Amino acid sequence: MAKKKQKSDPNYKVIAENRRARFDYAIEDDIECGVILTGSEVKSLRENSANVAESYAAVEDGELWLVNSYIAPYERAMFPHMERRRRKLLVSKRELSRLWNETQRKGMTLVPMVLYFNHKGIAKLKIGIAKGKKTVDKRATEAKRDWNRQKQRLLKQNS
Repeated sequence: MAKKKQKSDPNYKVIAENRRARFDYAIEDDIECGVILTGSEVKSLRENSANVAESYAAVEDGELWLVNSYIAPYERAMFPHMERRRRKLLVSKRELSRLWNETQRKGMTLVPMVLYFNHKGIAKLKIGIAKGKKTVDKRATEAKRDWNRQKQRLLKQNS
């Protein structure tokens, strides 16, 4: 018998979110991957001090890396960590080959979207496979969003 999922899971917690990712990129697919962290990094993440907005993911030498992500230093750590070090991401070989194919052959970008603790309390990163938007595309997306908002207001007024 399957366990029922609780609505307010105490372990699930969003740490950092890249809110500009959907504005700057057309996200085609996303993938969840694990992150190799040190002890002081995990403690710092539990205190909600991280930033993935300026970072990106890259496939190098058959491994997936998170580059330029920021995790604030943990004050009470005996062995402190570097804030902006490269962190290895854990994915299966099949997913890694797919990501390499998307980035090298099709010109896509790997954009970190959300860093969070899952329901088991393990740090995970959601990466979007994306294509960069041009200014015209951004304007079109914004115009479409504004029109949908205005349409909802008109429907609400008429009801």
